[in-house]
Amino acid sequence: MAPVFSENMTIVSLPEDLPVGAEAFWLVARDQDQDTLTYGISGQYAYFFTVTPTTGEVKLASPLDYERLYFFSINISVSDRHNNPVQKEMQVIVEDRNDNAPVFLNTDFSTNISETLPVGSLVFSVVAEDPDTGYAGAVVYSIQEVIPSTGDNQHLFRILPNGSIILNGSLSYNNKSAFYQLKLVACDSGGMYNNSMITQCSSPVFLSIYVVDQPDLDPQFVREFYSASVAEDVPQGTSVLKVEAVDGDKGINDLVIYSISNSTRPGLFDIGSDGVIMVSGSLDREQLLEEDEEVKVQVTATERHHNIYGQEAKVSIWVTLRVTDVNDHKPEFYNCSLPACTFTPQDAQVNFTGYVDEHASTRIPIENLTMVVYDPDKGSNGTFLLSMRGPDAEAFSVSPERAAGSVDVQVLVRAPTLVDYEKRTVMLVQVLATDSASGNSSTALVTIHIRDINDQRPTFPHSLYNLSVLENSPDGTVVTDSIHAFDPDTGEGGRITYSLLPGNGADIFGVDPESGTVTVTNSKLLDREKQAVYDLTLQATDGGNLSASTTLHITLLDVNDHPPVVSGSYNIFVQEEQGNVFVPIQAHDSDQPDTNNSHLHFSLLPGPYSHNFSVDPDEGILRNLGPLDREAIEPSLGGRIVLTVLVADCGVPVLSTEVNITITVEDINDNLPIFNQSIYSFSVKERDPGELVGVLKAWDADQTEANNRISFSLSGSGANNFVLRGVVLEAGWAEGHIWLPSDVSLDYETQASFNLTASAENPDPQGREATAEVLVTVEDVNDERPTLDPASLRGIRVAENGSQHGQVAQVVAHDVDTMAQLEVQLVNVVCTKVGVNVGSLCHGWFSVLANGSVFISQSEAIDYETCDLVTLVVRACDLTTDLHFQAYSDNGSLSITIEDTNDNAPYFLPDNKTFVIIPELVVPNQQVASVQAKDNDSGDNGGILFSIVQVDFIAKDGTTTPFQGFFRVSTSLEANVFIGNIELVTNLDSTLQGTYQVTVQAQDRPSVDPAQEAHITLNLFTVDQSYRVRLQFSRNKEEVGANIKEITAALVQATRTTIYVVSIQDIQSTARARGRSYLDAYFVFSNGSALTLDELSVMIRNDQDSLMWLLQLGLVVLGSQESQESDLPKLLSSVIIGLGVALLLVIMIMTVALVCTRKSYHRKLRAMKAAKEARRTAAGVMPSASAIPGTNMYTTERANPMLNLPTKDLNFESQSSSSDLDHMSLNSLDDNSVDLEKDKQDIKKEPLHSPMELDTEPLSVILSGRKMDTDGQQKGLSFTNAGLDTTDL
Repeated sequence: MAPVFSENMTIVSLPEDLPVGAEAFWLVARDQDQDTLTYGISGQYAYFFTVTPTTGEVKLASPLDYERLYFFSINISVSDRHNNPVQKEMQVIVEDRNDNAPVFLNTDFSTNISETLPVGSLVFSVVAEDPDTGYAGAVVYSIQEVIPSTGDNQHLFRILPNGSIILNGSLSYNNKSAFYQLKLVACDSGGMYNNSMITQCSSPVFLSIYVVDQPDLDPQFVREFYSASVAEDVPQGTSVLKVEAVDGDKGINDLVIYSISNSTRPGLFDIGSDGVIMVSGSLDREQLLEEDEEVKVQVTATERHHNIYGQEAKVSIWVTLRVTDVNDHKPEFYNCSLPACTFTPQDAQVNFTGYVDEHASTRIPIENLTMVVYDPDKGSNGTFLLSMRGPDAEAFSVSPERAAGSVDVQVLVRAPTLVDYEKRTVMLVQVLATDSASGNSSTALVTIHIRDINDQRPTFPHSLYNLSVLENSPDGTVVTDSIHAFDPDTGEGGRITYSLLPGNGADIFGVDPESGTVTVTNSKLLDREKQAVYDLTLQATDGGNLSASTTLHITLLDVNDHPPVVSGSYNIFVQEEQGNVFVPIQAHDSDQPDTNNSHLHFSLLPGPYSHNFSVDPDEGILRNLGPLDREAIEPSLGGRIVLTVLVADCGVPVLSTEVNITITVEDINDNLPIFNQSIYSFSVKERDPGELVGVLKAWDADQTEANNRISFSLSGSGANNFVLRGVVLEAGWAEGHIWLPSDVSLDYETQASFNLTASAENPDPQGREATAEVLVTVEDVNDERPTLDPASLRGIRVAENGSQHGQVAQVVAHDVDTMAQLEVQLVNVVCTKVGVNVGSLCHGWFSVLANGSVFISQSEAIDYETCDLVTLVVRACDLTTDLHFQAYSDNGSLSITIEDTNDNAPYFLPDNKTFVIIPELVVPNQQVASVQAKDNDSGDNGGILFSIVQVDFIAKDGTTTPFQGFFRVSTSLEANVFIGNIELVTNLDSTLQGTYQVTVQAQDRPSVDPAQEAHITLNLFTVDQSYRVRLQFSRNKEEVGANIKEITAALVQATRTTIYVVSIQDIQSTARARGRSYLDAYFVFSNGSALTLDELSVMIRNDQDSLMWLLQLGLVVLGSQESQESDLPKLLSSVIIGLGVALLLVIMIMTVALVCTRKSYHRKLRAMKAAKEARRTAAGVMPSASAIPGTNMYTTERANPMLNLPTKDLNFESQSSSSDLDHMSLNSLDDNSVDLEKDKQDIKKEPLHSPMELDTEPLSVILSGRKMDTDGQQKGLSFTNAGLDTTDL
């Protein structure tokens, strides 16, 4: 057979970054002959790979490049050296990797842009390409750097994903850079390369951007400020200053034209085309004083051409021209004060007037003299000298004596003795102002008026004046208006002002400062009784602050202005009926003694109780006129009688005082309590503990708490159910509150009313009390819980699937309360199936009305198969139950049993079993197949009866033959599953090859409803005797029978079939038998097919684990002994021919050995090394990897070419310790059986190292010398192949 490539040898994907020399893939092929395979690659693109012929490993020989070649084909081949090479086309797909960086396509990276380019405009576009695919070929642009690298420039440009560079900020040729250079980089979006995610970037490119200037700026003056000075007497046409302006657009530099657009003094200056400013009018510095001696002109520079907006480009600047002074004025006098002066020629003065007191001190200035000297010239030209002249110049001086510009001039007293009012009242002086530079001068005449001063003191005619005034005089009363002082001075010095000096009475009296009249100013403080005499000091002061004083002695005259005053308070206590009142009233009058103003008179003012008392008019003694009764006094007064006594004097007018005298009449207990009702009726609700039942009220006429305090008590049948608490009210009243204790509640059903007696008493020494009848009625309340009638909760039955409708039950509720209003409520619905809760499947099947009626809501939905018991949890609710009590009854359960109807047909349970009939094994009444069925109905509706309705035999050629009476079925029940056992009725013909098709019917057995049925057809496969297989074992039938489970398990593992054991027998003939017993069996697949002996042999060989297991269980031969002996002649012929060929080969090998001694020597060394390795290997244990010379094993990775077995399954293990142990060899070179005992004997007889016997198998010799097992026996060697040994190497 030619080798075959694996199915996946059609296409391969390789990454383009696979290194040269790396493993690309493997060529894998299968050869059923297990020949050595040789692999190869050819074709146009074979140069990309190198292949190891013996292993099929393919390595990369030339680099792959997805961008150059992403898909190509190669031809792969495999040869077993016996058949023609097998070729196949393989597609190679090159997977792209991120091995290329983007590359810019632009060649010229420069551009010019206008400085007015709007933000957001396109500046330049770049394009970069990346030949990679996917994200690895997606180019992302970035601006790495902007030169010049200022902070603002870094975000001046931005680049879009398509490579468009956009202006992101404003440009300016003059204020910003005129040139930019952008460092651009293009990177891909990343991809795999060399097993890692990388991002490839291009080499940076630099984009040069030149900014083109535009006429968008106004011209600029080269200096920020211009100023110059010019003398006021220069001629016209004199050049003063030159200004200069340049175009703000440096790249254009347009011509600039100058003009004067404004001026503070128009016409004085002009400007030429070259920017020179010249004098064009007469200058006068003194006319420019308000402008700070300056002329400001506005010079405008205008470009010749308009700007980009079509407007004039111009700029203006103010130029300051200072006019300097020349000495062309003399000093002049002005009547004003700096700085409020206006120096005009018409305002100049020569006459001035001033005033001064006689004998004023030296350097005292003349008053009211406002003189200013002003010289409009500047600096030394405006400096002048001041001096004094005139008839009185010796008495005065001038200040300052030297000044410049303008100055306030003062005339000062120089000689005080010469300034005398009594000698001269007016004096004259002249002030001379002389220019220090030119000598020009001006003169002013000053007239000085002399003022008189005060030098006399005022005087009074007398030093003491005696005066009097009534103590009740009102404010403004004149005490005296005849006291005056005299001063000989005239004018202001002779004007006198009067005042009272601080002292006793200064706050009561006042004086008129002009006339000297003394009056009362604070009459509230006049009180003779407090102070009868006042001494005041009256002072007279002239205009010069010279003063004199005199004493005023003022006596207050008495008037009746004080009412009588009563001393102390009067609170008298007296017992009613027994006590007497005697109260002296103490009073006095502060007016002058022994006069009518201080004489007192007593009288009793009318009142509610004044008729019971009297008072002495002169002595003021108060007495009662008879016994006093406390109860006759208004209770709210608390026994207190308040009398008012009037105490009056005899003056004019009469003044009086009222005094209250409180007489408390003390109470004694002389009255009994009285109930306000003789009979009280109260009602209280039952089951209401701690509630107020009612209130009793009683009154005691006594007016003190000690005598009118009332205590209540309750007596009578059932009084212990109540508590009576007294509450004291006002005015002898008290209440008795009847309460139910917090732990006591009344029951209407137990006692509906109570007749009680209430008692009221106070601390009466005689023990007397008052009583009243109390009737308490108990009110019934709705306090009882409703109950459900158990009889109405008895279970009911309802048929499924719409069999019943309407009302099915009536839940009855009761309540002993008379006003109960009941309704039945559905609390829960429990759905169960065979006692297991099935959730909410049945929740909508039934409904419960408020009157307790139970209705079927969803008749068609009721399904016995999903739920066989519905439990309605209900309760009764009293809608009028008091809120303090439970309104619900205990929950009740109404069980509704769902009755089954025959609404479900039987159904067969799925079964993956395959039924096989082996005619020689089955006998009548033996079960050959089975079915399982269920019916979801219950009871008789769910019972199933099986029957066979048809039997057909389908031969292998497809013909169908009906068979009747060959099979029967029996019905049984296990775990709610009906089982139909199909049994054979009669023997079957073992020669027939085909399938029996048996149709089985499952029918339920309802008692009422029509029966329902289901059918299933079974295939019973027949296996004839040609598939009977015999296995020989080295053990007797008893041992094989004891191990039958392990043997069948191993066979099932190897074949994946169902094993039917026919018999186990001992082998009678032992002439050439390798086994002691045999086992006949059929190996049948699930589809009914069976294994032949050859197929069984192959499958066991392919499962090494099962093979080793069977060998351990004694398996030695597959097939019968007779069949093996029948092939013996052919086998012997083949052996003879093989020996002849072997002899020729030996002769050839000997000849070659003589020529190639060295080569043979090396071969022997390798054999000896292998022997050494085998000697070091324990018996029965094989190395895991390396090959063992002298055996049919290669490596653990490669199969044995003879058995297709891994080396690990060819262990040299003992199969049995018995001396007659048989071993089985499945080697294709054997005759299926080997006498291992004979081999062992031969090995023992031969010497280990015989120099004469070169053909002795070396490994067999070495293995024969291995160590014995622990049981003392040497392990037998299985699978010895005489046709292949180490000498062949």
